[in-house]
Amino acid sequence: MTMAEARAHDRKRWLWPMGFGIIIIVAVTALTGWYTGITPLIFAGPLMVYVIVPLLDFFIGKDSSNPPERVMQILEHDPFYRYSTYIYVVVQMGLFIGACAIAGTQDLTAWQWLGFVTTIGMLSGISINTAHELGHKRTWLEGWLAKIALAPVAYGHFYVEHNRGHHSKVATPEDPASARMGESFWAFLPRTVMGSLRSAWEIEKATLARKGRSVWSVHNEVLQAWGMTVVLWGALMFAFGIELLPFLVIQAVLGASLLEAVNYAEHYGLLRKKREDGRYERCQPEHSWNNDHIVTNIMLFHLQRHSDHHAHPTRRYQSLRHFDEAPELPTGYAGMIVLAYFPPLWYRVMDKRVVAHYDGDLRQANLQPSARQRLLKNYTPSATRENAAA
Repeated sequence: MTMAEARAHDRKRWLWPMGFGIIIIVAVTALTGWYTGITPLIFAGPLMVYVIVPLLDFFIGKDSSNPPERVMQILEHDPFYRYSTYIYVVVQMGLFIGACAIAGTQDLTAWQWLGFVTTIGMLSGISINTAHELGHKRTWLEGWLAKIALAPVAYGHFYVEHNRGHHSKVATPEDPASARMGESFWAFLPRTVMGSLRSAWEIEKATLARKGRSVWSVHNEVLQAWGMTVVLWGALMFAFGIELLPFLVIQAVLGASLLEAVNYAEHYGLLRKKREDGRYERCQPEHSWNNDHIVTNIMLFHLQRHSDHHAHPTRRYQSLRHFDEAPELPTGYAGMIVLAYFPPLWYRVMDKRVVAHYDGDLRQANLQPSARQRLLKNYTPSATRENAAA
């Protein structure tokens, strides 16, 4: 089979460049708002993430098609897909520096400043996903591009913790990035941020110790990533003024929280069983929430096909597959983020799905310890059957 014939099986092929196309549109909209004085346009970032993309997901719908097995390897080696992620990093870095230049040198009103910081915060958060795609690959270039993409948001430890921590502990109580049923996003956020920091440091410390190296060395990948942030932020403040620091910090907080809102949705309430030897079973499709809404998948390079990603972490986004047996989110990640911010709405939408996934037996789910007794009482198998009958 030729490359051209294989490409024909990817129905979204010419949509993938919209990954960086979307952030260009957002940036142009924000700049237009600043130049014309139409301040609401400067808030293009949050409007895109919280309103426009969820609506587009709803109206455009899903694509659950998979590329045939015979074309997988051809698609995997097609450079077109790699270049889309490479260009994304270049575009995102240019937009980030441009926004910092405006925030640091222009006389902005409070609303204009807030618009730029929230917009660039959203773009920084989305760029973590591109870093995620690149960070799983085995080439030197993609590894460093992943660290570069993480530098603006000061979340470089994600490169270590996600690859060597989350992927081994996913859907277990020990994983700081796997949310528990009954745990609100606002409780999950500090737990995952601090837990991921500790996990990344301990992983790298143990790795270096096995090689006979000190944790305080240039070989520490966590320190490498943090060092890139220090250099980038330092250069920007040198160029545009120390007054830029609050802008940098706030956009980083917004970007990191956007990533963690996605993490919250990806494995909420799902639990891998322990084997007789005390180790957890291998991660299966049923241990990740999936979704096939097209717009969010284009924006996030197929991240919502999360089960296949955990089964094959190095597989490139264009080859990730839909699994019928994987639990399904009611909408794309963009819409789920909005729900996550409002815990009563989140519980109303998601808890019944966790219950259904485990056939009413929540003893099989990953439960928030403080909510465990209440959840087991409210969702006993008998009560679940009665509610279903009603």
